[in-house]
Amino acid sequence: MEFPAPLFLLLPLAAGAVVYCGMVCAAVVSYRRRAARLPAPGTHPQPAFSILKPLRGLDDGLEENLRSFFRQDYPHFEILLGIDTEDDPALPVAEAVRREFPNVPSRILVTGESPYRNPKDYSLERMAAEARHDILVMSDSDIRVGPEMLRTLAAEFADPELGCLTCPYRAVPGRSFWTRLEALGMNTEFMAGVLVARLVEGMKFGVGPTMVMRREALEAIGGFSRVKDSYIDDFLLGRYAAEAGFRTELSAYVIEHRIGSQPFWKNIKHRVMWQRGTRFSRPAGYYGQAFTFPIPMALLLLLAAPSWWPLAALAAAARYVAAWAVAGPALRDPLFRRWWWLLPLQDVVSWLSWLAAFFGNTIVWRGRRYRLGAEGRLIPAASKPDPAGR
Repeated sequence: MEFPAPLFLLLPLAAGAVVYCGMVCAAVVSYRRRAARLPAPGTHPQPAFSILKPLRGLDDGLEENLRSFFRQDYPHFEILLGIDTEDDPALPVAEAVRREFPNVPSRILVTGESPYRNPKDYSLERMAAEARHDILVMSDSDIRVGPEMLRTLAAEFADPELGCLTCPYRAVPGRSFWTRLEALGMNTEFMAGVLVARLVEGMKFGVGPTMVMRREALEAIGGFSRVKDSYIDDFLLGRYAAEAGFRTELSAYVIEHRIGSQPFWKNIKHRVMWQRGTRFSRPAGYYGQAFTFPIPMALLLLLAAPSWWPLAALAAAARYVAAWAVAGPALRDPLFRRWWWLLPLQDVVSWLSWLAAFFGNTIVWRGRRYRLGAEGRLIPAASKPDPAGR
């Protein structure tokens, strides 16, 4: 039997994608079992937390995002809000929310312009130096949580060996169709990859946009200055903590990531930019993503050899089962239940973005163009290439 040339590539990719979807389902089961083993409320110490919130500009829903952290049903915590300059439009919003909650210890720090290429790390460094407590919750301004978040984190930090915790998230889109599509991908594709990585090798990396670290672990790895010029700082913080001997884990608490709204072309550029970040942070994982696109592989397989439709149908069905497992039991995401029929389009767009990220090594971030070096290092695009790749 003669195979068309494309089948020698498509058959293993489609079959591998089916196997990968099975791994996703196993990873969800493993993740849920860990969450079920957490100690019950009241059976463990209640450590104090310092919540560090770097602010810059007006995110969609910023006021309610901040308010959700002030509403924590927990006795021991403080909130520090870091902002670059006093003319930032986020400042009056932060001040208004603070006035609503006079009983919550909170402070605003105007940190000044960052000397680091990743300004978030400078803001976090300044806030950590002022924080009163030794467990630091580092959370972006586009995150919204429920009042039970700190209670869940306290149960997890009852483990004295835990040094770094990273929170999974379900993306909540704005009004744009394209960000709705992206949120669907985040909640069924990106988080699936995180869960599989946890299953295969353990959590040896971090995932923004919310991480929690003991101060001891942060200081042991050299603090924020060690990742100050990296685009993938959250990934590296978790990796360095694991390499230093601290246990890292994926939290049982799922946060909401409010991704706002973007038009088509801006959204596509955003997707390619993040794929390039993956390419430079986890090269092996990036190439391995070839097996994580069941629906595009199924479509190509049908075009190349329609008689192989049973394998194509199996790959598509496996993708839907894996998507349901992540969006449902793992993330409790309502978006998938409503927009499941958009999954093929989302997966094709994601696959094309992954292919596009193979070409080029530059990104535009915070209005500046950078080349990406090893470990996602941000190098001003006008700089001469570093022969060592740093």
